[in-house]
Amino acid sequence: MEVVTAVKGFKDILPEETGRWQYVEARAREVFAAFGCREIRVPILERTDLFARGIGEATDIVEKEMYTFRDRGGECLTLRPEATASIIRAYLEHSLHVADPVAKLYTIGPMFRRERPQRGRYRQFHQIDVEILGHEAPCIDGEVILMLLHFLRSVGLKAPHLEVNSLGCNICRPGYRASIQGFLAGREADLCGDCRRRLDTNPLRVFDCKVPSCREIVDQAPGVTDSLCGECRDHFAAVLVSLDAFDIAYVINPRMVRGLDYYTRTAFEVTTEFLGAQNAVAGGGRYDGLVRELGGPDIPGIGFAVGFERLLALTAEDLDDVPPFSPELFIAALGDPARQFAYALGNRLRLQGRRVEMDCRPRGLKGQMKRADKLGCRRVLIVGDREMETRQAELRDMTTGEQVRVSLDDPSSWEYLLV
Repeated sequence: MEVVTAVKGFKDILPEETGRWQYVEARAREVFAAFGCREIRVPILERTDLFARGIGEATDIVEKEMYTFRDRGGECLTLRPEATASIIRAYLEHSLHVADPVAKLYTIGPMFRRERPQRGRYRQFHQIDVEILGHEAPCIDGEVILMLLHFLRSVGLKAPHLEVNSLGCNICRPGYRASIQGFLAGREADLCGDCRRRLDTNPLRVFDCKVPSCREIVDQAPGVTDSLCGECRDHFAAVLVSLDAFDIAYVINPRMVRGLDYYTRTAFEVTTEFLGAQNAVAGGGRYDGLVRELGGPDIPGIGFAVGFERLLALTAEDLDDVPPFSPELFIAALGDPARQFAYALGNRLRLQGRRVEMDCRPRGLKGQMKRADKLGCRRVLIVGDREMETRQAELRDMTTGEQVRVSLDDPSSWEYLLV
């Protein structure tokens, strides 16, 4: 019978890989906690309307990439393609904004988009997502970028390249949108089908297109920073001052836009030269109107998302030093009385938090030692008939080969050796 395999674009994370995932997650929690962020966990399944309203119906995500279906009750549901809308939905639904509009939240988990699988990108992928709500000061934008870069460097990302831009606001962006439509007028024949379709609904999306002919055209287009109103220009200048205060290197990219409609003012991406055309490992920005768009009060927000798989691909060499999960102790038992003793001792130690393994099958010492070595056990306790009689056994260090005589009646006297 043929083995059932994983769905295309969905990837198993095997035990030998999970140590790296756990390490990165632990570093994220440590760094974010230092900046005052708390973890929130939101469902992977939401009402489709949440993403249509939050992300924008004219985006590629909503139009082409979401996993959307109707359940047995006829309700239209979607596997979440990103986390920001879900976090704000929870923020409003549970009235977190009533007690305190300021919230610093993060979540870590899977997202789903049906796009072409490629290196570091899958149809089920994982993101580390941070959202700061209730702060509108430009210095918060700088602080969020500082936190992101600090986290990326802490897990070994080399030479992150920061690009920043301002996307303007509801006052100045309509004028820029009109200028882009005017610039593209007469050039429709040279655009790809997707960009021609976007001209009326979402012309700024042409800046995201990776088709070479479209790239050549938009490289000549006016930048959004030329159309900023006074308040947006002052806000962006203050953000740059905050980055300069921490000696953060950046490049202003006036043609950088984010792939979601809700972004306003500050936008940023962290890129690397090691991923080809899809070179962004993290990105984010400010979305001051999104909370209101989703039915809440006018509360500003800013956040970012890190592509987990991409980050791991870029830091694989540095994370090779992350110690794999392995037992602290293997009990090699010879004979039925010794196996019964080992079974009881091993489980008592497990209840105390020790990682202990043994082989319950009647195997010889050589076979058990091979098993201990395969599992990566640091120490092995050898128990046979003689050890049961004397109540003394050898505790062997598998790295150095040294052996220490220990009491079987008083494991607490040698537990320190398992450290």
